[in-house]
Amino acid sequence: MDYISLQIPVTDSEQGEILTAELADYPFESFETEGSLLKAYIPQERLADCKPEVDALLARYGVHGRYIAIETQNWNALWERNFPATDVEGRLRIRAPFHEAAPAGELEVIVMPKMSFGTGHHATTWLMSRAVLDLRVSGRRGLDMGSGTGVLSIVAVKCGAAHMDAVDIDDWADANCRENIAANGVSDRITPMLGDVRRIAGRRYDFILANINRNILLSDLPSYAATLEPGGDLVMSGFLDADVPTLVEAAGQQGLSLIGTAERDGWRMIHVRRTE
Repeated sequence: MDYISLQIPVTDSEQGEILTAELADYPFESFETEGSLLKAYIPQERLADCKPEVDALLARYGVHGRYIAIETQNWNALWERNFPATDVEGRLRIRAPFHEAAPAGELEVIVMPKMSFGTGHHATTWLMSRAVLDLRVSGRRGLDMGSGTGVLSIVAVKCGAAHMDAVDIDDWADANCRENIAANGVSDRITPMLGDVRRIAGRRYDFILANINRNILLSDLPSYAATLEPGGDLVMSGFLDADVPTLVEAAGQQGLSLIGTAERDGWRMIHVRRTE
């Protein structure tokens, strides 16, 4: 598959993170930063459908990008060279198969990231993974919305969750999720589901993990609330500090009370609960 690299000069890391979050709404499959240059990779055949919108997005932020065709590469080899294991407070290690195993007593999740989010390196994945460690999910049924590589579902079942539904709209993410849950030996407790929030209609969950972005979270909040059992937890990330009041207010309108928030590298996480 041939790829296009959209290369965008950014003024600082915060602008790079914001643009990454915005571009993640489009079919970009990977992002990296080299100095002051943000690089976003997209399959060549998918660029035409979204290029006008992407160009308009960049114009709103006052930045200009260059589209550069890149030769087909061994992406797995590139990941292997550049992707280190992720440590979550010494309690959880998210690693690829080629990394050294976690020490005894430390929870371990094996993820082959390829060209997707969910390796634990992005601040939002780290925040969500830590939240799962503290959420007391043992014996509970959960939903991982926007599951990507499936890492949060895997963390949850390794923390004792009874079952997870892992929903993602991207067919590649769905395939990679299946690969990763098999590699971790948890295929019997995670059900990958290709599609959007409509896939969860009529289902019931004790907790929901949603690491997506502000606009999708706001749009999907009524559906999340409708599926939560009384006392159920909703943990959300994928947004910045300025979005917190809007999301907390929207959650409150759905009968969800704020339990806590967390921050990492400018990104935020919100934990709300159905208390009624």
